[in-house]
Amino acid sequence: MAITDIDAYAHLTDADIEALGAELDEIRRDIEDSRGERDARYVRRTIAFQRAMAAGGRVALMFSDRRPMWLLGTAALSLAKIVENMELGHNVMHGQWDWMNDPEIHSSAWEWDNTCPSAQWKHSHNFVHHKFTNIVGMDDDVGYGILRVTRDQDWEWWNVGNTVYNLLLGTFFEVGVALHHIETEKLRNKEKTHAQAAKDLRIIGRKVGKQAVKDYAIFPALAGPRWRTTLTANFTSNIIRNYWAYMVIFCGHFPDGAEKFTVDEYESEDQPRWYLRQMLGSANFRAGPVMRFMSGNLSHQIEHHMFPDLPSNRYEEIGVRVRALCEKYDLPYTTGSLLHQYFQSFRTILKLSVPNALLKATSDDAPETASELRFSIREGMQRHFGNDPVTGHRRGLRTALRELRTAPVRSA
Repeated sequence: MAITDIDAYAHLTDADIEALGAELDEIRRDIEDSRGERDARYVRRTIAFQRAMAAGGRVALMFSDRRPMWLLGTAALSLAKIVENMELGHNVMHGQWDWMNDPEIHSSAWEWDNTCPSAQWKHSHNFVHHKFTNIVGMDDDVGYGILRVTRDQDWEWWNVGNTVYNLLLGTFFEVGVALHHIETEKLRNKEKTHAQAAKDLRIIGRKVGKQAVKDYAIFPALAGPRWRTTLTANFTSNIIRNYWAYMVIFCGHFPDGAEKFTVDEYESEDQPRWYLRQMLGSANFRAGPVMRFMSGNLSHQIEHHMFPDLPSNRYEEIGVRVRALCEKYDLPYTTGSLLHQYFQSFRTILKLSVPNALLKATSDDAPETASELRFSIREGMQRHFGNDPVTGHRRGLRTALRELRTAPVRSA
């Protein structure tokens, strides 16, 4: 089941958690105090690069009856859409660049190249997801209303289509993101009226219409006799962008080690424990400079969830300090290769398409969702460190978790 007591799961005392929170606050202050021209130059260069790729792709597609030019134009346009969505739109709308007081690069004014209206995104993502991260029943990103990704979600007959829904979501991810604001789970539970959903749909419909006209009418028309090849290039670049964004986001939220939480845990939460929930509920993947840029620096999903409004180009240096804190307090720092993280996410989606009764592991020790009931802290301390309470309480969790995840018994 999901974590009901984050203190017990993290094996930390109240003093430890307060100290951890203070050190994370210090990281925030250091980055805020050091923001300056270097960061402003980075985002302005990113905007210039993205626009150059978009313009270059459009020019190439004017000659798209030649296959090399179609490939070149599609690649450039795909790159432009990825950068605009990941490193610009997502991060700008988080307010990462509001400190510059530049009206062009401000969260209140940015409208991204996506079918999801920015105002709805800032509510469903910036507020709901980042405030209630991985709290089952409160964070709609836990499964996006259509996927079963934890055993805390009751199995229903339609969950047998988990992998099919996953494929459709990845293919048309921008549409899935737009419809996410409809909050289908609340609609099913009658926590939201159909009239409210219809109002949201009308707003989404207007944005979808603008995107469709731009990509499938205006630009193909401007290409003249190459309208057909331009249209297919636009469609292809949207699909490529969708798959990439989908993979990056899933790798940060659904691999093993990205834990889930209960409402009870949230009700007694303070700022240091909010930090702790973000650390335990997110996952990174290893990336070099190019991969970090292409992912909008969401290869550092842990750091992003703790500091969503700090400049994305600083997540790498923040990550060094966060990882050191995880070592200091013996907390897991969940990371792995992109393919490894996605494989674990897909395995969970495939596995949870069937009822819990058909699975070997219990809901307390399933690899995709752990809880403080998964292991006995006292037994773990005694097994690995004898009866030394000081050493045991500071260093027992990661060793016990590693042993349980590699144990041959009760495996998933």
